Amino acid sequence: MTGSLVSPTTRQRVRDLATPVATALGRLGLTPNALTVIGFLGTCIAAFAAASQWWLAAGVLVLAFGIFDLFDGTLARATGQASKLGAFLDSTFDRAGEATVYLGIVWGALAFGLWLPVILAAAALGASTMVSYVRAKAEGLGFTSGTGMAGVGFAPREVRLAILGLGLIATGLLPGFPTDTDVPGGLAYPLSALALDITLGLVAVLATITTIQRILHVLAQSREG
Repeated sequence: MTGSLVSPTTRQRVRDLATPVATALGRLGLTPNALTVIGFLGTCIAAFAAASQWWLAAGVLVLAFGIFDLFDGTLARATGQASKLGAFLDSTFDRAGEATVYLGIVWGALAFGLWLPVILAAAALGASTMVSYVRAKAEGLGFTSGTGMAGVGFAPREVRLAILGLGLIATGLLPGFPTDTDVPGGLAYPLSALALDITLGLVAVLATITTIQRILHVLAQSREG
């Protein structure tokens, strides 16, 4: 099965909704590449929030700048500024931003005094990187040219960001400290940490499944050729 949780129709509707906002940003003098850099810087702020254990703020920022990431490509297409360099920068900063967010989560989890979220964050980052790598390698070799591979697999980038953002928000809203069971009212394992574990584990599992789906998709195409 190679279908995505985000259908092509949904993708197009989201792009249509993003077009007025993107063109408005363009009228302010912002270029697609400038929007790419702004989105990356916003993601870095989200990573700082996670490292500071401001989980709610981190989740809101991940969602906000995940949506903001739509605007660079949308503006480029709407204004005829689409280019190979722009696509390269967009993909590069997307990967860098994703890695930075997980680094922030690891930092925050260590300060939280817990080790399981650290392992799960590493697994989620590794699996997410594989999703992007398989797409880039497949398209570079001529399989599923254009943006066709974006629709293959359960959890493309936008789905992973949605899960991560909502999970971080849940982490921020649920009770956490104290974690010491000797402290009256202390939790043996805080609900906030459990929410973080579930979020990172879900991203890791879905990204791994997506990687497998994309590999199978390429195998099927190779047989057709």
